Amino acid sequence: MPERRSPLYDFHARSARELVKGGGDFMVPLSYTSSVDEHLNVRGNVGMQDLSSMGEVDIKGPGAERLIRRLLVNEVADMEPGQVRYSTICNDKGGIVDDVTAYKFDDEHFMVVTSSGPRQKTVRWIAEHAAGTSAYVTDITGGTALLVVQGPRSYAYLKTVAENVDLDRLKFFRFSTARIADVDLLISRSGYTGELGYELYTPAEQALVLWEHILRTSRAFTLQPYGIGAMQSLRIEKAYPLHGPDIDESYSPFHVGLDRWIAFEKRDFIGRDALLRIREQGLDRRWVGLILESEAPAAAGDKVYSIGDVATFREKMFSGGEAGAHKDTLLPGERQVGRVSCSARGHTVGKMLAMAYLNTAHSWLGNNLIVEINGRPVLARVAATPFFDPQNNRVRARPRDDARAEPGPGPRPGPQPGSGPQPGPGPGPRPGPQPGSPLDIGGH
Repeated sequence: MPERRSPLYDFHARSARELVKGGGDFMVPLSYTSSVDEHLNVRGNVGMQDLSSMGEVDIKGPGAERLIRRLLVNEVADMEPGQVRYSTICNDKGGIVDDVTAYKFDDEHFMVVTSSGPRQKTVRWIAEHAAGTSAYVTDITGGTALLVVQGPRSYAYLKTVAENVDLDRLKFFRFSTARIADVDLLISRSGYTGELGYELYTPAEQALVLWEHILRTSRAFTLQPYGIGAMQSLRIEKAYPLHGPDIDESYSPFHVGLDRWIAFEKRDFIGRDALLRIREQGLDRRWVGLILESEAPAAAGDKVYSIGDVATFREKMFSGGEAGAHKDTLLPGERQVGRVSCSARGHTVGKMLAMAYLNTAHSWLGNNLIVEINGRPVLARVAATPFFDPQNNRVRARPRDDARAEPGPGPRPGPQPGSGPQPGPGPGPRPGPQPGSPLDIGGH
């Protein structure tokens, strides 16, 4: 596929250390300085990312709400104007077509924001189901840029530049019109980092003006742009799924731990009957968190095994505090019990992390397993998720005029063993890595 470019491509080409092909075939920055520094700056100060590869679908007309209620598994009828809601879109078999966010302007006007990778497929899915209804669907992606400002100091900075909006009253998953540097935009209190943050939708032709103004006026707040490498490690610390590596139509919201956003009270939405059957029958696999005893991340698709045995030979260690001692070598069992979907070092929590689909019988908290990385067996342990800020305090934090943050506590045990990730109010769709590219897992 030919590469695609965001309105900020020229800036990225000049400033990024490397451009790589991401979701939707967009060329995106891997990093500008280092992914580690960018990750930590978002956690401690404020960062900015270009997410213009994501899709925006405008839906208007008397049948707009009815169409969205049928497409999304979550409810939208109770939404207020200015509210955002996270949901999956499922097919007739309950498989995830995409995970999206719905923005409500009024009863006859919504915007659906799609993930980058399946954007065109999702737009077609919405348009096909709108045929013959009184809802009118327009793909406005090409004319829209999306800049995100994330981190504990995002509010304090935006207070200095944003006009025509009361950020003090803008609650989590709410949006409003605003103006920055004479650029009209839509500002939403949402994000994909697990931090206090905002997403700025602006006309594509104004994106560079807005981006450069933010960089120029935010130096006192230590704002730095960050690339998809930091995005990956930030979202894995929060166990936020990404379309492509983590979710596709072969998995239901139950498998990924997104079933809390299914509104079965609705009598008619696509996939409802199939999802009820899945709930009744139970799951054969779950998406769960792993902590790896490894210095390198696993690759997407790396196999997970039960521990079969401890090797009969003993290997002497020649360095470190235990030099001269022997260590047991763990051997994988004969039967594969899962596969890794994504992996990265959690720079805030200081551990090598992975998310994996495991057979349900092996998905209980604390279970020790083997992940085969580059042909070598690596010990892994099933861990509670999110790995970072499990109570989602930071993303819901009350904005303060200036807030420097220290890394939060580690995860607490989840509600039940093997229950999969327990995300906050919904991460929203994100720019997925191109399947098979270096972005498929934590290496980006």
